[in-house]
Amino acid sequence: MRLLRKGKVKDIYDMEDGTIMFHFSDRVSAFDVKMSTPIPRKGEILCKFSEFWFNTLDTKHHMIKVVEKDKMIVKKLAMLPIECVVRGYFYGSLVDRYKSHLGKSIPMDFKPVVAAKLPKPIFDPTTKSEDHDRPIDRSGAILSNSVTPQDYDYLEKTSIALYNQMTEIVRKAGFIIADVKFEFGRDEKGEILLGDSLGPDEYRLWLTSDYRPGVTQDSYDKQLLRDWLKKIGFKVLVDKLAKEGRKPDAPEVAEDVAAELSRRYVIAYERISGRKL
Repeated sequence: MRLLRKGKVKDIYDMEDGTIMFHFSDRVSAFDVKMSTPIPRKGEILCKFSEFWFNTLDTKHHMIKVVEKDKMIVKKLAMLPIECVVRGYFYGSLVDRYKSHLGKSIPMDFKPVVAAKLPKPIFDPTTKSEDHDRPIDRSGAILSNSVTPQDYDYLEKTSIALYNQMTEIVRKAGFIIADVKFEFGRDEKGEILLGDSLGPDEYRLWLTSDYRPGVTQDSYDKQLLRDWLKKIGFKVLVDKLAKEGRKPDAPEVAEDVAAELSRRYVIAYERISGRKL
């Protein structure tokens, strides 16, 4: 077993038998900065959530099996260099970029109210970077040789279909998925499979009972941490230093914030999967 990469959230090992092992850690990142404070049970929950979605969604994937509570064996894939984001609600960076390159995707009569449900899900892919992902459209992805036209169309169709499946599954558990990020790769036969991981680090999750358009939503995902970091002024510092090509040191996450984030991850997993941790 050989360590390939120590990422922001998970460590990736080459098992030297044609497979890879993901070790989901309790680390957490926000605004492309790795926090120094671990989130209790986060790695276990991300692993189990990924297992649940891979087993539940109607698509081929790279998971082979889960070993231990926070480790997963997967097929080796040649990952496609775009992140496939699907947005179902007017929230997050979509608000900031409204009427930019996505303007043509949203009907002119849509009222841009924060957290409003979009008339239909939007495929909003980004580049894939360790530093900062940037939005990319179909022509940009093709011209940069990230994917072929056929690949792009497949990724768009598949991502939206998976988002719709997830939407229906979480609806029955009393949740809303506002947006989600998928990653795909090719196996040894050239077939495109759903890869990487799929959990609260990859989507925004809201309680249906608390949902109110026009205000910031109470999230059962990593957004809780982002909101706290904005409150203490960390996001302003991130943006300021980004102009200089630098990143700030991560602050210690408040104990009550880390505990609440862990609690919400557990609640989300147990309600959606129907399984107790």
